[in-house]
Amino acid sequence: MTDPQRFKDGLLGELQSLRAFAISIAGNVERADDLVQDTLMKAWSNMHAYTEGTNLRAWLFTILRNTFYSEYRKRSREVEDDGTYSERLAVHAEQDGHMDFTDFKAALAQLPADQREALILVGASGFSYEEAAEICGCALGTIKSRINRARSRLVALLAVDSGDEFGPDARSHAVLSSGPLSSPVGE
Repeated sequence: MTDPQRFKDGLLGELQSLRAFAISIAGNVERADDLVQDTLMKAWSNMHAYTEGTNLRAWLFTILRNTFYSEYRKRSREVEDDGTYSERLAVHAEQDGHMDFTDFKAALAQLPADQREALILVGASGFSYEEAAEICGCALGTIKSRINRARSRLVALLAVDSGDEFGPDARSHAVLSSGPLSSPVGE
């Protein structure tokens, strides 16, 4: 069991070295101070993991280095934004998608079993035409034909005239694209 007072004294004794190392890898004094603070917090909360009598300095430097690289990886996935990008983010109304999916499931259920199976294998499960033909035990041309007929039948059942009918309606699209609306609803 690690003595908390000795552990604390050891942490405080390494502060200057930790800060110098943090500045060297972060290249920014404020960022380095944050790294040192995070390192000390992690070390204190994991005091039980430290084996007394081992190299405390090496343990702390490892924590600091791992923290720096974890945050570096996280930041590399983040998008710099001055607000213009986030202002354009929007979520489509959930009820429209739910209703569209309900309609789709009903139309899918009306397809003949062989067409439905072929369409689900290729369209939803991600199998290639060749793999779907092998699974169904039929020729490649037969799978392609079944999928073509299934898609055509779904278009007819769902009364879809073009690909523009998917996604938000015209009013929602105008709002999402920050375009002016020609007239409010009801006018």
